[in-house]
Amino acid sequence: MVVKCSTYVCGIDAGIDVVGGKWKVLILWELQARAMRFGELKRALAGVSEKMLIQHLRELERDEVVHREVHHEVPPRVEYSLTEYGVTLNEALGPLGAWGREHKERLEKIRRVAANVG
Repeated sequence: MVVKCSTYVCGIDAGIDVVGGKWKVLILWELQARAMRFGELKRALAGVSEKMLIQHLRELERDEVVHREVHHEVPPRVEYSLTEYGVTLNEALGPLGAWGREHKERLEKIRRVAANVG
């Protein structure tokens, strides 16, 4: 895994670096209510590959947004949950989600028109 060590230009730069990628925001959304096992997350995120889910979970864990807890039992059980830091990130994403809900239909229409033109 490549660890990006850079100075951020602004807060948006830092925030986007943490949530960048198709699945990270959706992972955060799923974990907002409760801890989940890997298989539960995979089923909840239709279309995500196992490799991509593992990669995004590792990056979110590295950034201390997600906590990975291994329960030493047979069979082994691993659960993922939001850290307090992750909860604050989800709260920050709330207005973006509200904006998306408000403009979802318009965006879908724009994208359909663009797809038919090209």
